[in-house]
Amino acid sequence: MKGTFDQVSYQCSKIVTERYSTSFALATKMLHSSIRSHIYNIYGFVRFADEIVDTFHDYEKEVLFNKFEAELEASLKDRISLNPILNSFQHTYHTYGIPKHLVDSFMKSMRMDLTKNIYRTDAEYKEYIYGSADVVGLMCLKVFVKGNEQAYNELKASAMALGSAFQKVNFLRDVKADFEDLNRSYFPNTNLKELDEASKTRIVEEIKADFALGYKGILGLPAEAKFGVYTAYKYYFKLLKKLQNTPSLEIKNARIRVPNYQKFSLLARSYVKYKMNLV
Repeated sequence: MKGTFDQVSYQCSKIVTERYSTSFALATKMLHSSIRSHIYNIYGFVRFADEIVDTFHDYEKEVLFNKFEAELEASLKDRISLNPILNSFQHTYHTYGIPKHLVDSFMKSMRMDLTKNIYRTDAEYKEYIYGSADVVGLMCLKVFVKGNEQAYNELKASAMALGSAFQKVNFLRDVKADFEDLNRSYFPNTNLKELDEASKTRIVEEIKADFALGYKGILGLPAEAKFGVYTAYKYYFKLLKKLQNTPSLEIKNARIRVPNYQKFSLLARSYVKYKMNLV
C-alpha cells in the first residue's frame, strides 16, 4: 500500500532533519503534531538540494543536481517519487498548495551555488537570499496557516524576513567554511579576507532589522505554529548575539555555536513565555 511507503518517506525526512540540524529539529518538535511532519518534509527537500551543491565535492555536482531537479519535477507532476525525500515533499506541496514559483526560485539559488562564488551587488545578494531563504519561510508559512490565503498574505513579509535572518546568521557563522572551503562570499561590499568590526557590525544590524520584522509575524501565527517558530527565533537570535560579541578575527577562524545546555535553557524560557501568553 502506498500509505506505508508514504509513512516511510515522512520518517526519512524526519531523520534528515534530526541528523543535519539538531536546532531546527528541536524547534520543529515544538510544532503541533498536525503540521510537524510537513515541516520535516520541507526541510528534507531543501537540505538535499543544498547538500548536492555544498558537500559532494568528489562527484559531478551539476549532473547530480540536474538529476535531482528532474526527479523533483516528475514528483510534483506525478504525485509520487521513489526518492522518499521528494515523495514526502510532493505530498506537502500538494496538500498546502505551495506555489510552484517558490520551488523554482529555491532551485535557482541552489543552482547559482554551482558556478557563482562572489555576490558583488545588493541586487545579486537579495536575489540569492530570496531564493535560498525567503521562499523556504513562505513554504513553511503555507503549512502554518493551513491554506488560509488572507493569513498567508498578512504574514508573508514577516516570514520572508525571518527566513532572511536565519540565512544571514548562517552566513556570518559559516564565514570561514564558505570562504576558505567553498571560495564563496555572499555579503556584498565586504572583504572577508580582512573582516573588520565595522563590517561585522553592519551585517549584524541588517540581521537585527530582519529579526524585528520576523518577530511581528510570529505574534500573528496560529497556535499550532507559534511556539515552534518562536523557539527557532530565540535560538538564532541567541546565535546572532554571540556572533556580535565575538571579535571578527575569531569568527573568521572558528565556527561559533550555541552549546546544548543553552539551547535547552532557551527552550524552557520560551515555553514559559508562550504559556503565559507573552508571545
